[in-house]
Amino acid sequence: MELGFFRVASAVPAIKVADCYYNATKIIEIIKEAQSKNVEVITFPELSITGYTCADLFFQTLLINEAEKNLKRILDETENFDIISIVGMPLEVDNSIINAAVVIQRGRILGIVPTTYLPHYKEFNEQRWFASAPQIKHNDLTLCGQTAPLEAKILFRTPKATFSVEICEDVWATIAPSTHCALNGAEVIFNLSADNESIGKHKLLLEVLMQQSFKCICAYVFSSCGFGESTTDSVFAGNAIITEFNSLLAEGSRFSLKPQLVISDIDIDLIRHSRRINTTYTKSRELNVLEGGCIVKIDRINKPDFTEKLYRDINKDPFYPKGTNKDELLYDAFNIQTTALAKRFVHTNAKTAVIGISGGLDSTLALLVCAKTFDMIGKDRKDIIGVTMPGFGTTDRTYTNAIELMKSLGVTIREISIKDACIQHFKDIDHDITQQDVTYENSQARERTQILMDIANQSWGMVVGTGDLSELALGWATYNGDHMSMYGVNASVPKTMVQDIVRWVANKMDEKSKNILLDILDTPISPELIPADNAGNIKQKTEDLVGPYELHDFFIYHFVNNGFTPEKIFFLAKEAFAGEYDEATIKHWLSTFCRRFFNQQFKRSCLPDGPQVSISLSPRSCWRMPSDASSAMWLDDCEKIK
Repeated sequence: MELGFFRVASAVPAIKVADCYYNATKIIEIIKEAQSKNVEVITFPELSITGYTCADLFFQTLLINEAEKNLKRILDETENFDIISIVGMPLEVDNSIINAAVVIQRGRILGIVPTTYLPHYKEFNEQRWFASAPQIKHNDLTLCGQTAPLEAKILFRTPKATFSVEICEDVWATIAPSTHCALNGAEVIFNLSADNESIGKHKLLLEVLMQQSFKCICAYVFSSCGFGESTTDSVFAGNAIITEFNSLLAEGSRFSLKPQLVISDIDIDLIRHSRRINTTYTKSRELNVLEGGCIVKIDRINKPDFTEKLYRDINKDPFYPKGTNKDELLYDAFNIQTTALAKRFVHTNAKTAVIGISGGLDSTLALLVCAKTFDMIGKDRKDIIGVTMPGFGTTDRTYTNAIELMKSLGVTIREISIKDACIQHFKDIDHDITQQDVTYENSQARERTQILMDIANQSWGMVVGTGDLSELALGWATYNGDHMSMYGVNASVPKTMVQDIVRWVANKMDEKSKNILLDILDTPISPELIPADNAGNIKQKTEDLVGPYELHDFFIYHFVNNGFTPEKIFFLAKEAFAGEYDEATIKHWLSTFCRRFFNQQFKRSCLPDGPQVSISLSPRSCWRMPSDASSAMWLDDCEKIK
C-alpha cells in the first residue's frame, strides 16, 4: 500500500562543548536508534559535532581537524545504513570558517549546506567566527577524502520526497533560503539550530515555523541544541519540532536533561495536493528569480512499514485541526452563519424568515441562527415564522421539541399537517399509500417545501434552508424538496459540527432552553418520513441507512479537502477509529460514500446560496464537478482495499 508518508526525525543529542569524540559517539547512538525505526531522514542541531558555544575555539586548528576526524567516524559507523543524516560542524573553506550542515548516507557525503544569514546582534556574534554562504566562491568541497557539492540551496531528491536544509537564523530572515528551495520543489525543510531561550521566545519560534511551513506549503523539521550546550549566559532548551503546512505534528520535551529523538511521518501527498490547487504557489515560482542551487539525487532510502507503525496522530475530527481551540472554531462557525444571513436580510429587505422546524438537529441550528441574526439586525423574533409540519413519521418527541423550542425562542409558530395534502396527492398520481417507497417519502419533503415557499410569499419572507454539508455530500436530500430554499445557512457545516454548535449554544442558554436542545441532540437522526414503530419511536434512522456521520465527515474532509484516494482514506480512518469500527464496516461505508458522492452531484450543481463555513460544495465556491462524472475508478480503488 503506497500511503505517501515520509518518515523524519529531529534529534537533540547529549553533547559536551568542544568534545568532538563524545559528541560524535552520541550522534552515532541516535542514528542507530533512528535507523532501527526506519527513519528516512534525521537532523541534528547546529554545529552538533563541536557544540555551538565554542566561541573563539572555532579559530583553533585542533577543533576544526577533530570535527572532520569525527565526521569520518560517523560516516564509517553508518556506512551500511540507508537513513539520511544531517549533522552540523565548522569547516574551513578558503581560509574562512563556515557553519555548515553536512548531509550523509551510507558512508557518503551527499552535500554541504552553509549558513546564509549569520546573526550578529544582541547575544549573537557569529560574524566574528563564520563566513556566510554568499562569501564562499566554491561550488564543492573535499571533506573526509570525498568531494561533495557546497551550496546554500541544494535540493536533495529521494525516491519519495525532495528536501532541503537551512541553518538557524536562515528561517528568521525576511526571505529565507527555504522559501526559494520550496518554490524549486523542496517538500520538507530541515533546520539545524542553536536557538537559545528567553521568556516568550518559544511561542514566537512555533509561530515562525508554522508560518514558514504554511507559506511554503511544506513540512518543517527543526532541531535545536539542548542541555549540554547551555553555558555562560545562554540556556538552550532542546527544541525538537516538526510542523506540516501550519500544523504541529510533533514536539519534544523542552528543558529535558536527556537526549531526544522525535519522529513523525510527513504526509507528502497532502503537501503535493495543496500545492497543486494553490495557484499563488505557482505564481510565486513565476515572479521570483530562483537562481542558484543544485540537485542531489538519492536513489536508495529506508522503507518504513507505515501500516505496522505510524508516527502520526490521525484526528478523527479533522474539521478541528490539532492544536486549535474548539470553542473558538464553533464561535467562528456560528457567527459566519449569522453574519451571512444578516447581510442577506439587509440586502433583500425581506420581512420574515420562514423555516421548517422538525425537532431535529439541522432545523434547530438554522432556527438558532435566525434568532441570533434577528437580534443582530434589530428585527423582532416574531418575524421568524417557524412552521412545524407533522407527517406520517412524526413522533411525539420531535413534535414536542419543535413546539417547545419555538416557544423558548419567542418566534411565531405555525402548525400545518401535511397528511391530508399528501393523501390527496397520492390519489392524484395513483400511488398506493401502503407502498412506503421513495415516492411516498419524497412527496412529503416536497409538500413541506411548497408550504414554506408559499408562506414566504404570503409574508414577504425568505425560506431559510436547513440541510447540512454531510447531507449534500451524500445527496441525502429530496431534489426540489428539502434540497431547496432561498438561503441555506447550514450548507457547509458538517453534521458532526452541527451537533457541536447546537451543544455550544445550549450551554449559553437558560436551563429550560438548554434541556430542550440537549434532548434534540439525544434524538436519533431521522427524516421521519416512515411511520414510527408500535411504541411511537423513530423507526427510520438515517445512520442505519447511509452510515455513521462521523465516518462520512471524515471521508468528506480527506476526499474534498486533501484529494486522497479511497485506499489512503481507508487507512487513515482505520487508524483514527481503531476500536470503534472494524475494517469491513469502514470499507462498506467508504464505498457508499464514493458511490453516493458521485451519483448525487446533480443536486449540488444547483444549490441555493449559503455561507462558506468550512468545506463548501457549492458550484460557486470550492467545488466544481460535472454531474455525469464516473465513480468507477474510486469504487475500484475501494474494492482493492484488503
